[in-house]
Amino acid sequence: MSTASLSGTHPASTRRVLMASLVGTSVEFYDFYIYATAASLVFGPLFFPAESQSAQLMAAYASFALAFIARPLGASVFGHFGDRIGRKSTLVTSLMLMGGSTLAIAFLPTYETVGWVAPLLLCILRFGQGFGLGGEWGGAALLAVENAPPGWRGRFGIFPQLGAPVGFIAANGLFLLLGMFLTEEDFLAWGWRLPFLASALLVILGLWVRLKLTETPAFAEAMEKAPPPRVPLATLFRRHLRETMAGTFAVVACFAIFYISTAFALGYGTTAGGIEREAFLGIQLGAILFLAVGILLSGWWSDRASPRKVLIWGCIGTIPAGLVFGPALGSGSPLAIFAALALALFLMGFVYGPLGAWLTGLFPTQLRYTGSSVAFNAGGIMGGALAPIVAQALVNGFGIGTVGLYLSVAALTSLLSLLLLDRSEAKGGERAPLTV
Repeated sequence: MSTASLSGTHPASTRRVLMASLVGTSVEFYDFYIYATAASLVFGPLFFPAESQSAQLMAAYASFALAFIARPLGASVFGHFGDRIGRKSTLVTSLMLMGGSTLAIAFLPTYETVGWVAPLLLCILRFGQGFGLGGEWGGAALLAVENAPPGWRGRFGIFPQLGAPVGFIAANGLFLLLGMFLTEEDFLAWGWRLPFLASALLVILGLWVRLKLTETPAFAEAMEKAPPPRVPLATLFRRHLRETMAGTFAVVACFAIFYISTAFALGYGTTAGGIEREAFLGIQLGAILFLAVGILLSGWWSDRASPRKVLIWGCIGTIPAGLVFGPALGSGSPLAIFAALALALFLMGFVYGPLGAWLTGLFPTQLRYTGSSVAFNAGGIMGGALAPIVAQALVNGFGIGTVGLYLSVAALTSLLSLLLLDRSEAKGGERAPLTV
């Protein structure tokens, strides 16, 4: 039986909802990851000149981390309006801010041209990118989950999650093509700007899809039953602080796996690892397919069992995988590196895929945009912003073999959060609207 017939909606309407949630997060990950890739490959020498290659990478990774600090702020602002005026208009605004900031990076002058103004402008746009992204995931997850028929929350909830491999493939694929057709000099001079320019096309597609949407049934019903909270963030912290903290720590593992397996691994593999850029991008493109498989399986499993159970087993599997990740990455063997990345990203599917159903289910409808967005993006600071920086510091101090320990610690952190949260509050089920 099709999802459309189960949901009781017109097939075109169901497809539009799922496409809108997928396209938005695909743009999100494309925008975010072209920055991560550029930070690993070119932003160091172009915007942060330093004496050593390692220092340049650390500075570039610091600018990468800036967006994670902006994301919780964006989550608070966009969550406020998403819970008060609706999901649709908030999602459109967040997409425009995110895409506009990304597009502007394509036109930035470098340090050689304008000195310290160049990294300042880069950091400002990176902050704007993160601020817009703060409202993206929560809204996209709600768009899918709040339109899901009974018994389909897990499978509907994976559509925004599939934006991660889709956006990654688009970003890495474009960088790979540029590396194949441009000389190193042309790539450094202007080629790196093309992926940022291409972001405009994806944003236009996302806006076209989203402007055709209507509000979710759950939000419309909640608005009929009770007025929205005057300040959703204050109500969230006053009444649902425990769920917010649990959600924050529960998402640490997925961010850590993704950015160590992608941004850090690319930077290390193409510098200290001695692997050609195009070869390493090809390895990552193959490995990311395992993330997609993991996400798809997690959606099916979540509806068969519960999102919480899938998240728990994903964390359990990641702890030992982290112990072999570093030695494999440092082996210099393309096959070993591919196996380590594929395993880590496959496990990420199980600590990331169920979040759309689980995290949104922790909060009542009228606080759901704020709660899920704040928890998801606050967890990104610990799991994502610090990941490349801590990993590079571990390499500098103790060698590549210790890098995977960050994955194991992140997974243990998320596991403890999931275990400590009461089962009755973590089933990912629908909650009654909040009366304020």
